[in-house]
Amino acid sequence: MELPFSTLLIANRGEIARRVTRTAHRLGLQVVAVHSDVDAGALHVQEADQAVELGPAPPQQSYLDVDRVLAAAQESHAQAVHPGYGFLSEDASFAQRVLDAGLIWVGPSPDAMSAMGNKVRAREQMAAAGVPVLSGTADPLADEDEAAAAAARLGYPVMVKAAAGGGGIGMSIARNEPDLRKAFATATARGQRSFGSSEVFLERYVERARHVEVQVLGLADGSVVALGERDCSVQRRHQKVAEESPSLGIGDDLRERMLATAVQAAKAVDYRNAGTVECLVDTVAQEFFFLEMNTRLQVEHPVTELVTGLDLVEEQLRIAGGLAPSRDLSSVTAHGHAIELRVYAEDPKRFLPSPGLIREWREPVMEGIRVDSGYGAGDEVTQHYDPLLAKLCSWGADRDQALERAGEAVAGFVVEGPKTNLPFFAELLDHPEFRSGHYDTGLVASMR
Repeated sequence: MELPFSTLLIANRGEIARRVTRTAHRLGLQVVAVHSDVDAGALHVQEADQAVELGPAPPQQSYLDVDRVLAAAQESHAQAVHPGYGFLSEDASFAQRVLDAGLIWVGPSPDAMSAMGNKVRAREQMAAAGVPVLSGTADPLADEDEAAAAAARLGYPVMVKAAAGGGGIGMSIARNEPDLRKAFATATARGQRSFGSSEVFLERYVERARHVEVQVLGLADGSVVALGERDCSVQRRHQKVAEESPSLGIGDDLRERMLATAVQAAKAVDYRNAGTVECLVDTVAQEFFFLEMNTRLQVEHPVTELVTGLDLVEEQLRIAGGLAPSRDLSSVTAHGHAIELRVYAEDPKRFLPSPGLIREWREPVMEGIRVDSGYGAGDEVTQHYDPLLAKLCSWGADRDQALERAGEAVAGFVVEGPKTNLPFFAELLDHPEFRSGHYDTGLVASMR
């Protein structure tokens, strides 16, 4: 049975655009790339069958310009749109406009995206569906005084979050009232700047927690399957830099409960396509709590692909086309262990962006190693976009082998020009706490 579309526009850039292109071409689809003026010679453009320029480098004038993206789809006669991650991928109004234009949206329904897009309302909906959530504020906070009063009721420490946020943007821990007032102002400003919403809420902060997420697929027939978990506890500034599967922070009983709850959460919003239910795990109590649901393909999806053998982009396309999955997903089990390292153009000590010209680029070619990259020699890393260069992924029959392969791959990955965080990964992979598997979200901070 063939997909009901033959031309796919990828509304993104860099490594995720190349990654989606790879599967689309394997399935016989024509690919339309979009790009800003500075990305005209980018790899994702070179590999596409057609390319349409959106506008100048600033994202608001190119990749975030909904009218221009839709015009590009019309100009290229695309029949479907894949948003990747970031940019417009979780914008429910963009998804609705894609559908209104008569195109196929490779993602969940706008209603499901809206339901999970605001973290406060998502918490309420999940709690009503029986999904465990952390204690916190039920409504967005009006001002610093209301936030301070709420924090006093909850008890310090608390996590301050932008209600429309994601990716750790606007998040910070407050351990006392002065911290709380400063964090509230920061979250308000960053939420407005990054997401167009200044709404802020509080959650109880769990010390020495792990961040574990479940990959779900809402299938075309209305059923939902969970495809295992990923541990995303290695974070800097509340943003993930390394992920692995399976997680060593949860036992079999907790894993089963988390997977079942993730399916329950997705069903509560009639979810279709790929999504991720993110949870905070109290490793001492072996309990978990819903954090948010990302209504798109995750950066770290290769981890799941490596342990399951699935192509999640293919499954996305099949679901969007109303087709059954490529195989019986109820019998999918994980094999071996996978680790992903996000290679950024950034200072490996302070983690600040480091744009510049890439003079040399050599990816490691080894057994059990996968590199999803968006750059090569001669490319310029600009300040306009996220400095993610590549995802270095390793698979092994067990965690020890995956770690060994990852270490060899880090040593063999050559990037000259911008600074990268490859030296940090060499340090991480040798760190006793990480190697033991008994780490938490405070690991990177403790290394610095």
